[in-house]
Amino acid sequence: MYPELKLFIAGEWRTSSRDMPVVNPATEEEIARLPRASIRDLDDALDAAINGFRIWSRTSPRERADTILRAAALMRDRQEEIAHAITLEHGKPLKQARLEVIRGAEFFEWDAGEAMRTYGRVIPAAPGHKFSVHHQPIGVVAAFSPWNFPMSQPARKIAGALASGCSIILKAAEETPAGAVHIAKAFEDAGLPPGVLNLVFGKPAEISGHLIPQDPIRLVAFTGSTAVGRHLTTLASEHMTSVLMELGGHAPVIVCEDTDVRTAGVTSAVRKMRNAGQVCTSPTRFFAHESIFEDYAAAFVERAAVTVVGNGLDANVEMGPLANDRRVPALTDLVEDARAKGATVATGGARHGEKGYFFQPTVLLNVPENARIMQEEPFGPVAVVNPVSSLDHAIEQANGVPYGLAGYAFTNRADYIDRLVDEVAVGNLSINTLEASMPETPFGGVKSSGYGREGGTEGLDNYMIVKNVWLSAKIT
Repeated sequence: MYPELKLFIAGEWRTSSRDMPVVNPATEEEIARLPRASIRDLDDALDAAINGFRIWSRTSPRERADTILRAAALMRDRQEEIAHAITLEHGKPLKQARLEVIRGAEFFEWDAGEAMRTYGRVIPAAPGHKFSVHHQPIGVVAAFSPWNFPMSQPARKIAGALASGCSIILKAAEETPAGAVHIAKAFEDAGLPPGVLNLVFGKPAEISGHLIPQDPIRLVAFTGSTAVGRHLTTLASEHMTSVLMELGGHAPVIVCEDTDVRTAGVTSAVRKMRNAGQVCTSPTRFFAHESIFEDYAAAFVERAAVTVVGNGLDANVEMGPLANDRRVPALTDLVEDARAKGATVATGGARHGEKGYFFQPTVLLNVPENARIMQEEPFGPVAVVNPVSSLDHAIEQANGVPYGLAGYAFTNRADYIDRLVDEVAVGNLSINTLEASMPETPFGGVKSSGYGREGGTEGLDNYMIVKNVWLSAKIT
């Protein structure tokens, strides 16, 4: 059920003389070869996107929406095939992969509706004059999606671009390419004009370095690490190219003394281990009021310790492997640094098993502020649980990192909720739930977590320009 991997350029599938392996992280076995785009391929993709933009930007919003909805329906119909491929290349449990396919389809369905609502406005003016504001597609988009959600992350970028009337060149993740390939196939089958969607893979620095400086590229849309996001933003700024950046996080969870302590602890442990913690919005730094800290930590550790780890194709598995072999030593180093500085490793802390890139669900208690993990996003199944003396202390700790993507809290007090909304510096705040976003809500970060928003009524803003028109009835 794993697809044949090819580049998709100008409506045609093509191979390359250069390729690279795609590895199943649960078995360490090669499952496919992925073609790497040459400079000629990239130039062909750019030419195709320019032509695609001419066609698609002049296509009515209704027709664009209908095409997107047809493709989304095909993705839903192919849910099992796509999910199986995602689990093979990424390792996440099949149940989670199935949900990801549906979530990706929902992004397309929401933005298809938004394609019909890119309203302008008329501004009152003096007699004989009319002021009007128009929203128009920005142009060709160069998009870069990460490996942690092989289908839903490319879906965000493609949905926003196509709904707005833009064409797009997507460089999807080389570790997990199948989701993007399935999306391209769905749009091909849905009748999308050639060149509107182009899909390439290869050496990331080579692709970004070649595409971003090109004049026809008018927006760079990226999801990934803050370090790479800063580099791409700098590169784009040299050519006055707009950017949409969804970057790293290090999400805090504030657990107030009035909450249901055990339920909060169990919920926190389950959510932390979803996708093996490889989520930019993953709750990572848990700050529990000192009066409930022991009970909360006990519930958290108890549930984390029994997380079922294994191959995502196996029944009842709750957590699969890390995405690649680099992540295991990276997490080990963070845990050992925290341990050396006085933290308690309450459960986990090491590689899991002998085969595959598995890491034990890990909970660190009483982690000192000088431990690296207090500032560095682990991007894995490692949680920090620390006591705090008050809500003031919790908010101070929550805001004590350069990131501000997502934040969470458990409380039922109205006065606490007001303060959390006003004072926690994140783009997405969730209270009494660890869900961060839905297709109908705007998603993005503040500080070093990026800028711009995907989803919601704001989701198409970055993909469009605002044009003011002043019409005078006679020459003045």
